[in-house]
Amino acid sequence: MSKRKPHNMRARLERTCRALVSANHAAVVNIDPSGQQVLINWKNLKQIRVRQVVDAVCDIPHQWTIYLSVLCRDHLGAQYHESIEVAPQGNYRAEHLTDVIEAMYSDLRANANPNHLVASGWIAIPTDTTVDEAQAAKVFAAVGAWNQQKAA
Repeated sequence: MSKRKPHNMRARLERTCRALVSANHAAVVNIDPSGQQVLINWKNLKQIRVRQVVDAVCDIPHQWTIYLSVLCRDHLGAQYHESIEVAPQGNYRAEHLTDVIEAMYSDLRANANPNHLVASGWIAIPTDTTVDEAQAAKVFAAVGAWNQQKAA
């Protein structure tokens, strides 16, 4: 008969937090130039205000998927966006993602047409998933990214 593994409270807490984040389809959305940052359910597009979910996203390392986008409007008024998706290898806490986001984010903004630029933003999802362009557009529209003043 084998001996059971001892109780590991940290591992249990991490599993519980990951399940909570996954069940709520949590995603961190950041929009520039306003600097607005929102925790949103990326499936039903409602803002998450539950403290336990916020803590679970910020305090526990996750396998992240980051969708970076530049939102533009051409001279005829048609909206379009240029986007890339990044999935860093390994588990990271939310505070350690800034290096990955900043490097890719600055390259994406530099390649966009400055005359068409309305806003830019990113969606960070703490699960290993992919986001299609239609879903990302809905998320950006839900947080009001298109209703900002034109960036300088």
